[in-house]
Amino acid sequence: MRHRVAHRKLNRTMSHRKALRRNLAQSLIEHGQIRTTLTKAKDVRPFVERLITLARYARLRAASGDAAGSLTARRQIHKLLADRSIVPQASRDEYGGMSDAHRRRALRMPSGRRFRTGDPKGRLAFTGESVIHRLVSDVAARYEDRPGGYTRIIRLADRRVGDHSPLALLQLVGDEEPPTSLTKPGKSARRRRSDARYSAAVKAIRAAGARQAERPGPERVAETGVQREPADTSEEQPGPGAADQS
Repeated sequence: MRHRVAHRKLNRTMSHRKALRRNLAQSLIEHGQIRTTLTKAKDVRPFVERLITLARYARLRAASGDAAGSLTARRQIHKLLADRSIVPQASRDEYGGMSDAHRRRALRMPSGRRFRTGDPKGRLAFTGESVIHRLVSDVAARYEDRPGGYTRIIRLADRRVGDHSPLALLQLVGDEEPPTSLTKPGKSARRRRSDARYSAAVKAIRAAGARQAERPGPERVAETGVQREPADTSEEQPGPGAADQS
């Protein structure tokens, strides 16, 4: 028996699980909410809560003048989360047409060791923003007076196409938006194809059931009084003199 197993394997290796948690946490910090499976949302939620607590501690140490304590907390965040740059939504098309050298200048500091955290300077049209910088400066600032419970999980009625896994919405508390209209969102192409295949299968099953119901059974024959003549399967028997003639 395996003891002290307190995590979800998610059918992945340890390094793959670590990369998955980092990617989900970075996307949550960037967008404020993510849509994933219920199991992954439950797995990444305590990881994100710990990161926000460390970011709150870094801000608290910096406000009290303890630069060393703030730096230690930031290093712990970097060790857990790693870092990447967030490209502004309005500059995604421009970023796609840039060369690798231009991308490095737009996303990283002149030293090349850290991602940028400020506004664009010089000839740069835009700059990216460090995920850790946004976590400490924006996300943790909203929860200075909240000692935990920074995220929520909302179960969705939809299921993932393919394996029918339950889906959920993982979001930061305070980023939820009230519904602006009662119109349903449009379905994706994959969802439409799946619904079409399901409808075709249901119609085929119903048509087969209707054909089966049209066939007269024993009870229906008794009601109508029409009997089927049994098929004559008996073979012609030879006469008594057939053996003598042979």
